Amino acid sequence: MTKSLSLLPVTLLLFSCAPVAQTTKTPAQPAPVVPAPAPVPARAPAAPAGYTLMAPLSTAPVRQFDKAAQVIDPARFYRAVMNTGKGTITIDLNAKAAPVAVNNFVFLALNHFYDGTRFHRVIDGFMAQGGDPNSADLTRKAEWGTGGPGYRFMAENRNGLKFDRPGVLGMARAASLDSQGSQFYLTLAAADFLDGQYTVFGQVVDGMAALNSLTKTSQTGAFGEQPIAGAEADVLNSVQIYVK
Repeated sequence: MTKSLSLLPVTLLLFSCAPVAQTTKTPAQPAPVVPAPAPVPARAPAAPAGYTLMAPLSTAPVRQFDKAAQVIDPARFYRAVMNTGKGTITIDLNAKAAPVAVNNFVFLALNHFYDGTRFHRVIDGFMAQGGDPNSADLTRKAEWGTGGPGYRFMAENRNGLKFDRPGVLGMARAASLDSQGSQFYLTLAAADFLDGQYTVFGQVVDGMAALNSLTKTSQTGAFGEQPIAGAEADVLNSVQIYVK
């Protein structure tokens, strides 16, 4: 599927993780609280050859920080295994080319930040976006896509890596280059029009079938991007990090 560039906002806020204006109606009576389903306990798969599973930094999800602590050595190799309801997605993280983004992702994953969040924005033939802590709460659906970890950091958008194939892992951001936080996206097709504008920091090495099967939640058309009625975003149960 070829995606027309004309469908994208001129300011390239397509992957915006900054707050956006929301219009909500006040209900006549308090809406019942609908708790998000508890993350499905995921048994960590056997470590890939030569890799060691990194120990978590917390025992439960922590979703607010002042900054990401330094937890990686850019000279080493890191692999993330996303456990979703549609299967596992294994991603090699490029710490050499994008050390700040990889450190941020690893730090958040080790703090269970992503556990129970959702792939809240999935567009067929384009990308699957996740990483918003608000998406762990069904009662905050109007705010999905606006959340972050409590801090922001600069894009590494000139590292030579490209969105030239399916399964490329990129960092979401708002208009400014220093607005990256926790949100990320995985391409479902090549998206070279994003080259040089967004941080590439990983590549899917296994699990493309699981990635492609994620529920599509949005579609583009004559009236721009619109949610797909009845679509239920898939949960990211957990993320394990391996190092060698």
